[in-house]
Formats: sequence, structure tokens, C-alpha cells
Amino acid sequence: QVQLEQSGGGSVEPGGSLNLSCTAPERIYHINIMRWYRQAPGKERELVASSNGAGEKTYAHSVEGRFTILRDSAKSTMVLQMTNLKPEDTAVYTCEGVVLFGPHYWGQGTQVTVSS
Repeated sequence: QVQLEQSGGGSVEPGGSLNLSCTAPERIYHINIMRWYRQAPGKERELVASSNGAGEKTYAHSVEGRFTILRDSAKSTMVLQMTNLKPEDTAVYTCEGVVLFGPHYWGQGTQVTVSS
């Protein structure tokens, strides 16, 4: 069952940009930590970016300087801005939302393909 709604993604040429969105339904309250993961075929899932309740953001070394997390004031939506995309960024991207002292929620995943 899909718990968080994702949108965006698709195909882009190297050097291009894409934005991914992740939105929590209103019935899911007080999302504190939001994370983006990605998984390429045959590879383990990788934590790409994270934003905590204080707005502090961390990024994997492979995407630092190219990817940015944005959050709304209600902490119900986050956007992953991806620029200067590379072929190695090709993967299924999945968002995760964590309720403070509560459960984890997951999006359905979105394919991002970077190729010429």
C-alpha cells in the first residue's frame, strides 16, 4: 500500500535537471524526518539525502552540490531538486517520512533515467 505520494521523475540527458516530490496525506501527522533513497538494478539501496525536523540537511557524497532537499512549513511535502544529472544517477528514487517516535512511511518509488 502506498503511504506517501510521489511525483516527478522520468528521463533526462546528462547535465539536465529533474524534481521529485513526496507528499504525506493529512491523516499522517507530524512528519519529522524525510529521506530520499535510490536503488539501481543489482545494487543496494542508497540513502541520497535527508532532512530532519530542524531543517538540517545531509547528502550523500555522490550527490552533494547537485541535489537539494526542500521542505514546506507543514513538513508534509518535500522536493528533491536534482541538477547536473549523471548516468550513474539512474535509479528508482523512493521517499521516506518518519513520524517522531512513531512509524515510517514510504512512497511508491519513481524511476529516474539519465542517458544520452
